[in-house]
Amino acid sequence: MSLTDWGWDDKWAASFAALGVAEWVPARVVRGARGVYTVRGEAGEWVAETSGKFRHRTTSRADFPAVGDWVAIEQGIVIQAILPRRSRFSRKQPGEKTEEQIVAANVDTVFLVCGLDGDYNPRRIERYLGPAWDSGARPVLVLNKADVRADALACVQEIESLAAGVPVHLIAACDGTGFAALESYLRPGHTIALVGSSGAGKSTLINRLLGEERLVTGDVRATDSRGRHTTSHRELLRLPGGTLMIDNPGLRELQLWSDEVGLEAAFEDVDALAVNCRFRDCRHGNEPGCAVQAALTTGVLPMERYESYLKLRRELAFLARQQDQRAQLQEKSRGKKVNRDFRQRLRAKSQE
Repeated sequence: MSLTDWGWDDKWAASFAALGVAEWVPARVVRGARGVYTVRGEAGEWVAETSGKFRHRTTSRADFPAVGDWVAIEQGIVIQAILPRRSRFSRKQPGEKTEEQIVAANVDTVFLVCGLDGDYNPRRIERYLGPAWDSGARPVLVLNKADVRADALACVQEIESLAAGVPVHLIAACDGTGFAALESYLRPGHTIALVGSSGAGKSTLINRLLGEERLVTGDVRATDSRGRHTTSHRELLRLPGGTLMIDNPGLRELQLWSDEVGLEAAFEDVDALAVNCRFRDCRHGNEPGCAVQAALTTGVLPMERYESYLKLRRELAFLARQQDQRAQLQEKSRGKKVNRDFRQRLRAKSQE
Protein backbone atom coordinates (compact mmCIF):
# COMPACT_ATOMS: atom_id res chain seq x y z
CA MET A 1 0.00 0.00 0.00
CA SER A 2 1.08 3.58 -0.64
CA LEU A 3 1.30 6.32 1.98
CA THR A 4 -1.88 7.90 0.58
CA ASP A 5 -3.76 4.76 1.65
CA TRP A 6 -2.91 5.78 5.23
CA GLY A 7 -3.88 9.45 4.91
CA TRP A 8 -0.73 11.00 3.39
CA ASP A 9 -1.25 14.16 1.33
CA ASP A 10 0.68 17.12 -0.10
CA LYS A 11 0.58 19.05 3.19
CA TRP A 12 2.13 16.11 5.05
CA ALA A 13 4.73 15.82 2.28
CA ALA A 14 5.64 19.50 2.67
CA SER A 15 5.86 19.14 6.46
CA PHE A 16 8.16 16.14 6.08
CA ALA A 17 10.35 17.85 3.47
CA ALA A 18 10.90 20.72 5.93
CA LEU A 19 12.82 18.31 8.19
CA GLY A 20 15.49 18.22 5.51
CA VAL A 21 17.07 14.83 6.30
CA ALA A 22 17.48 12.61 3.25
CA GLU A 23 18.05 9.43 5.29
CA TRP A 24 14.64 9.63 6.98
CA VAL A 25 11.40 8.25 5.55
CA PRO A 26 7.80 8.99 6.57
CA ALA A 27 5.53 6.48 8.29
CA ARG A 28 2.33 6.52 10.31
CA VAL A 29 1.95 5.09 13.79
CA VAL A 30 -0.76 2.42 13.63
CA ARG A 31 -0.20 0.79 17.02
CA GLY A 32 1.60 1.69 20.22
CA ALA A 33 2.16 0.19 23.63
CA ARG A 34 4.83 0.68 26.31
CA GLY A 35 7.20 2.67 24.12
CA VAL A 36 7.14 0.24 21.19
CA TYR A 37 5.38 1.40 18.03
CA THR A 38 4.14 -0.32 14.90
CA VAL A 39 4.43 2.02 11.93
CA ARG A 40 3.25 1.87 8.32
CA GLY A 41 5.47 3.24 5.58
CA GLU A 42 5.85 2.97 1.82
CA ALA A 43 7.82 -0.26 2.18
CA GLY A 44 5.49 -1.96 4.63
CA GLU A 45 5.06 -2.31 8.39
CA TRP A 46 7.79 -2.16 11.01
CA VAL A 47 8.23 -2.17 14.76
CA ALA A 48 10.12 0.94 15.86
CA GLU A 49 11.35 2.77 18.95
CA THR A 50 12.23 6.40 19.56
CA SER A 51 15.90 7.32 19.35
CA GLY A 52 17.92 8.38 22.37
CA LYS A 53 18.20 11.88 20.94
CA PHE A 54 14.41 12.01 20.51
CA ARG A 55 13.84 10.94 24.12
CA HIS A 56 16.36 13.52 25.34
CA ARG A 57 14.32 16.29 23.68
CA THR A 58 11.01 15.31 25.29
CA THR A 59 9.63 17.08 28.33
CA SER A 60 6.28 15.29 28.71
CA ARG A 61 4.39 12.16 27.77
CA ALA A 62 2.57 14.08 25.01
CA ASP A 63 5.90 14.61 23.21
CA PHE A 64 6.07 10.89 22.39
CA PRO A 65 4.35 9.34 19.37
CA ALA A 66 0.64 8.54 19.56
CA VAL A 67 -1.49 6.36 17.31
CA GLY A 68 -2.31 8.43 14.23
CA ASP A 69 0.95 10.40 14.28
CA TRP A 70 3.12 10.77 11.19
CA VAL A 71 6.77 10.22 12.09
CA ALA A 72 10.21 10.31 10.50
CA ILE A 73 11.93 6.91 10.55
CA GLU A 74 15.63 6.13 10.14
CA GLN A 75 16.90 2.69 9.17
CA GLY A 76 13.36 1.33 9.39
CA ILE A 77 13.30 0.99 13.17
CA VAL A 78 14.21 4.33 14.77
CA ILE A 79 11.75 7.22 15.19
CA GLN A 80 13.61 10.51 14.94
CA ALA A 81 10.80 13.08 14.78
CA ILE A 82 7.04 13.62 14.83
CA LEU A 83 5.42 15.80 12.17
CA PRO A 84 3.36 18.66 13.65
CA ARG A 85 -0.08 17.33 14.60
CA ARG A 86 -3.19 18.66 12.93
CA SER A 87 -5.46 17.51 15.75
CA ARG A 88 -5.21 15.61 19.04
CA PHE A 89 -7.88 14.20 21.32
CA SER A 90 -6.41 14.34 24.81
CA ARG A 91 -7.29 13.72 28.42
CA LYS A 92 -5.46 14.14 31.68
CA GLN A 93 -3.43 11.04 32.42
CA PRO A 94 -5.28 8.86 34.96
CA GLY A 95 -3.94 9.14 38.48
CA GLU A 96 -2.37 11.95 40.45
CA LYS A 97 0.18 13.05 37.87
CA THR A 98 -0.76 16.21 35.96
CA GLU A 99 0.18 15.24 32.44
CA GLU A 100 -1.49 15.07 29.05
CA GLN A 101 -2.30 11.71 27.48
CA ILE A 102 -3.04 11.76 23.75
CA VAL A 103 -5.82 9.33 22.90
CA ALA A 104 -5.59 9.83 19.12
CA ALA A 105 -3.64 12.14 16.80
CA ASN A 106 -4.35 13.60 13.36
CA VAL A 107 -8.02 12.66 13.44
CA ASP A 108 -10.59 14.25 11.14
CA THR A 109 -13.69 13.05 13.01
CA VAL A 110 -14.28 11.79 16.55
CA PHE A 111 -17.10 9.29 17.01
CA LEU A 112 -18.26 9.65 20.64
CA VAL A 113 -19.90 6.27 21.16
CA CYS A 114 -22.45 5.77 23.91
CA GLY A 115 -24.57 2.68 24.53
CA LEU A 116 -28.29 3.09 25.20
CA ASP A 117 -28.23 0.44 27.92
CA GLY A 118 -26.87 1.25 31.37
CA ASP A 119 -24.02 3.12 29.67
CA TYR A 120 -26.38 5.94 28.67
CA ASN A 121 -25.41 9.08 30.59
CA PRO A 122 -26.02 12.60 29.21
CA ARG A 123 -23.64 14.09 31.78
CA ARG A 124 -20.80 11.88 30.53
CA ILE A 125 -21.57 12.93 26.97
CA GLU A 126 -21.26 16.58 28.03
CA ARG A 127 -17.87 15.73 29.52
CA TYR A 128 -16.71 14.11 26.27
CA LEU A 129 -17.87 17.01 24.09
CA GLY A 130 -15.42 19.53 25.57
CA PRO A 131 -12.25 17.58 24.68
CA ALA A 132 -13.79 16.62 21.33
CA TRP A 133 -14.36 20.25 20.35
CA ASP A 134 -10.93 21.16 21.73
CA SER A 135 -9.21 18.42 19.70
CA GLY A 136 -9.52 20.17 16.34
CA ALA A 137 -11.50 17.24 14.91
CA ARG A 138 -15.22 17.15 14.15
CA PRO A 139 -17.27 15.57 16.95
CA VAL A 140 -20.09 13.15 16.05
CA LEU A 141 -22.29 11.41 18.63
CA VAL A 142 -23.12 7.77 17.96
CA LEU A 143 -25.83 6.30 20.18
CA ASN A 144 -25.41 2.55 19.95
CA LYS A 145 -27.67 -0.34 21.00
CA ALA A 146 -30.87 1.21 19.68
CA ASP A 147 -32.43 -2.23 20.01
CA VAL A 148 -32.29 -2.33 23.82
CA ARG A 149 -34.74 0.43 24.72
CA ALA A 150 -38.14 1.53 23.44
CA ASP A 151 -37.45 5.26 24.00
CA ALA A 152 -34.32 5.39 21.83
CA LEU A 153 -35.69 8.29 19.76
CA ALA A 154 -36.36 10.26 22.95
CA CYS A 155 -32.70 9.73 23.88
CA VAL A 156 -31.67 11.15 20.51
CA GLN A 157 -33.81 14.24 21.11
CA GLU A 158 -32.32 14.69 24.58
CA ILE A 159 -28.75 14.51 23.31
CA GLU A 160 -29.50 16.80 20.36
CA SER A 161 -30.78 19.40 22.84
CA LEU A 162 -27.50 19.45 24.78
CA ALA A 163 -25.12 19.01 21.83
CA ALA A 164 -26.05 21.86 19.51
CA GLY A 165 -24.28 21.66 16.17
CA VAL A 166 -23.13 18.06 16.70
CA PRO A 167 -24.64 15.32 14.51
CA VAL A 168 -26.35 12.57 16.53
CA HIS A 169 -26.83 9.14 14.95
CA LEU A 170 -28.81 6.21 16.31
CA ILE A 171 -27.44 2.76 15.43
CA ALA A 172 -27.37 -0.87 16.51
CA ALA A 173 -23.89 -2.22 15.77
CA CYS A 174 -25.03 -5.78 16.40
CA ASP A 175 -27.14 -5.87 13.20
CA GLY A 176 -26.10 -2.75 11.27
CA THR A 177 -29.24 -0.71 11.93
CA GLY A 178 -28.64 2.98 11.19
CA PHE A 179 -25.26 2.44 9.52
CA ALA A 180 -26.44 4.23 6.38
CA ALA A 181 -26.18 7.51 8.33
CA LEU A 182 -22.46 6.87 8.94
CA GLU A 183 -21.60 6.45 5.25
CA SER A 184 -20.96 10.17 4.72
CA TYR A 185 -17.96 9.91 7.07
CA LEU A 186 -16.51 6.81 5.40
CA ARG A 187 -14.14 8.28 2.82
CA PRO A 188 -10.70 7.13 1.65
CA GLY A 189 -7.95 8.70 3.73
CA HIS A 190 -10.43 10.10 6.27
CA THR A 191 -9.38 9.28 9.85
CA ILE A 192 -12.01 8.59 12.51
CA ALA A 193 -11.32 7.91 16.20
CA LEU A 194 -13.80 5.97 18.32
CA VAL A 195 -14.02 7.20 21.91
CA GLY A 196 -16.34 5.90 24.61
CA SER A 197 -16.61 3.89 27.77
CA SER A 198 -15.89 0.18 27.94
CA GLY A 199 -18.87 -1.82 26.72
CA ALA A 200 -20.29 0.95 24.49
CA GLY A 201 -19.83 -1.27 21.43
CA LYS A 202 -16.88 0.36 19.66
CA SER A 203 -15.23 -2.93 18.63
CA THR A 204 -18.57 -4.35 17.46
CA LEU A 205 -19.08 -1.23 15.34
CA ILE A 206 -15.65 -1.59 13.73
CA ASN A 207 -16.13 -5.31 13.09
CA ARG A 208 -19.39 -4.50 11.30
CA LEU A 209 -17.60 -1.93 9.12
CA LEU A 210 -14.69 -4.29 8.48
CA GLY A 211 -17.05 -7.06 7.47
CA GLU A 212 -15.27 -9.55 9.73
CA GLU A 213 -14.86 -10.35 13.42
CA ARG A 214 -11.30 -9.06 13.65
CA LEU A 215 -11.57 -7.35 17.03
CA VAL A 216 -12.44 -9.24 20.19
CA THR A 217 -15.72 -8.20 21.78
CA GLY A 218 -17.08 -9.06 25.22
CA ASP A 219 -20.28 -9.13 27.20
CA VAL A 220 -21.21 -6.29 29.53
CA ARG A 221 -22.12 -6.60 33.19
CA ALA A 222 -25.84 -6.82 33.81
CA THR A 223 -25.59 -4.46 36.79
CA ASP A 224 -24.21 -1.40 35.01
CA SER A 225 -23.68 -2.39 31.34
CA ARG A 226 -19.95 -1.77 31.65
CA GLY A 227 -17.70 -4.06 29.65
CA ARG A 228 -14.27 -5.51 30.20
CA HIS A 229 -11.37 -3.97 28.26
CA THR A 230 -11.54 -6.26 25.24
CA THR A 231 -9.45 -3.66 23.37
CA SER A 232 -6.12 -3.51 25.20
CA HIS A 233 -4.27 -1.05 22.97
CA ARG A 234 -4.93 1.73 20.49
CA GLU A 235 -4.83 0.71 16.86
CA LEU A 236 -5.32 2.42 13.49
CA LEU A 237 -7.25 0.16 11.12
CA ARG A 238 -8.00 0.55 7.42
CA LEU A 239 -11.56 -0.25 6.41
CA PRO A 240 -12.34 -1.91 3.03
CA GLY A 241 -13.33 1.43 1.44
CA GLY A 242 -10.15 3.18 2.57
CA THR A 243 -11.44 4.94 5.68
CA LEU A 244 -8.98 4.90 8.59
CA MET A 245 -10.39 4.20 12.05
CA ILE A 246 -8.68 4.30 15.44
CA ASP A 247 -10.03 1.82 17.98
CA ASN A 248 -9.40 2.81 21.59
CA PRO A 249 -9.68 0.92 24.87
CA GLY A 250 -12.79 1.94 26.78
CA LEU A 251 -12.28 5.02 28.93
CA ARG A 252 -13.26 4.34 32.52
CA GLU A 253 -12.67 8.01 33.22
CA LEU A 254 -12.10 11.10 31.13
CA GLN A 255 -10.37 13.74 33.20
CA LEU A 256 -10.32 16.97 31.27
CA TRP A 257 -7.27 18.25 29.45
CA SER A 258 -8.66 21.13 27.49
CA ASP A 259 -9.45 24.82 27.84
CA GLU A 260 -12.40 27.16 28.08
CA VAL A 261 -12.89 27.09 24.30
CA GLY A 262 -13.92 23.45 24.27
CA LEU A 263 -16.18 23.94 27.30
CA GLU A 264 -17.85 26.98 25.73
CA ALA A 265 -18.54 24.99 22.56
CA ALA A 266 -20.01 22.11 24.57
CA PHE A 267 -22.21 24.50 26.60
CA GLU A 268 -23.05 27.00 23.91
CA ASP A 269 -26.56 27.50 25.33
CA VAL A 270 -25.23 28.51 28.76
CA ASP A 271 -22.78 31.00 27.26
CA ALA A 272 -25.53 32.42 25.05
CA LEU A 273 -27.64 33.07 28.15
CA ALA A 274 -24.70 34.62 30.02
CA VAL A 275 -24.38 37.32 27.34
CA ASN A 276 -27.67 38.79 28.62
CA CYS A 277 -26.59 39.03 32.26
CA ARG A 278 -26.69 42.58 33.67
CA PHE A 279 -23.08 42.45 34.78
CA ARG A 280 -20.25 41.38 32.53
CA ASP A 281 -18.43 39.62 35.38
CA CYS A 282 -21.59 37.85 36.60
CA ARG A 283 -20.83 34.56 38.36
CA HIS A 284 -24.43 33.36 37.88
CA GLY A 285 -25.10 33.10 41.60
CA ASN A 286 -27.13 35.71 43.51
CA GLU A 287 -26.27 38.68 41.33
CA PRO A 288 -29.28 40.78 40.22
CA GLY A 289 -30.18 40.55 36.55
CA CYS A 290 -28.54 37.16 36.03
CA ALA A 291 -29.95 35.67 32.82
CA VAL A 292 -28.66 32.19 33.67
CA GLN A 293 -30.48 32.13 37.01
CA ALA A 294 -33.62 33.41 35.28
CA ALA A 295 -33.39 30.55 32.78
CA LEU A 296 -33.04 28.09 35.64
CA THR A 297 -36.14 29.52 37.34
CA THR A 298 -38.27 29.23 34.19
CA GLY A 299 -36.92 25.79 33.31
CA VAL A 300 -35.36 26.94 30.04
CA LEU A 301 -32.02 25.71 31.38
CA PRO A 302 -32.23 22.35 33.20
CA MET A 303 -30.61 22.42 36.63
CA GLU A 304 -28.66 19.17 36.02
CA ARG A 305 -27.08 20.66 32.89
CA TYR A 306 -26.13 23.83 34.75
CA GLU A 307 -24.61 21.79 37.59
CA SER A 308 -22.64 19.76 35.04
CA TYR A 309 -21.37 23.02 33.53
CA LEU A 310 -20.22 24.29 36.93
CA LYS A 311 -18.55 20.99 37.76
CA LEU A 312 -16.54 20.95 34.53
CA ARG A 313 -15.56 24.60 34.99
CA ARG A 314 -14.25 23.79 38.47
CA GLU A 315 -12.24 20.88 37.03
CA LEU A 316 -10.71 23.12 34.38
CA ALA A 317 -9.81 25.74 36.99
CA PHE A 318 -8.17 23.09 39.17
CA LEU A 319 -6.33 21.69 36.12
CA ALA A 320 -5.03 25.16 35.26
CA ARG A 321 -3.64 25.57 38.78
CA GLN A 322 -1.98 22.14 38.60
CA GLN A 323 -0.49 22.89 35.18
CA ASP A 324 0.86 26.19 36.46
CA GLN A 325 2.52 24.47 39.43
CA ARG A 326 3.99 21.84 37.12
CA ALA A 327 5.36 24.54 34.78
CA GLN A 328 6.97 26.31 37.73
CA LEU A 329 8.61 23.08 38.91
CA GLN A 330 9.88 22.34 35.40
CA GLU A 331 11.31 25.84 35.11
CA LYS A 332 12.99 25.49 38.51
CA SER A 333 14.43 22.12 37.46
CA ARG A 334 15.76 23.60 34.21
CA GLY A 335 17.33 26.48 36.14
CA LYS A 336 19.11 24.03 38.46
CA LYS A 337 20.39 22.05 35.49
CA VAL A 338 21.72 25.19 33.78
CA ASN A 339 23.51 26.26 36.97
CA ARG A 340 24.91 22.75 37.49
CA ASP A 341 26.20 22.59 33.91
CA PHE A 342 27.71 26.07 34.27
CA ARG A 343 29.57 25.11 37.46
CA GLN A 344 30.87 21.93 35.84
CA ARG A 345 32.25 23.95 32.89
CA LEU A 346 33.94 26.38 35.29
CA ARG A 347 35.59 23.54 37.21
CA ALA A 348 36.73 21.90 34.00
CA LYS A 349 38.17 25.19 32.77
CA SER A 350 40.02 25.82 36.07
CA GLN A 351 41.66 22.40 35.83
CA GLU A 352 43.04 23.00 32.33
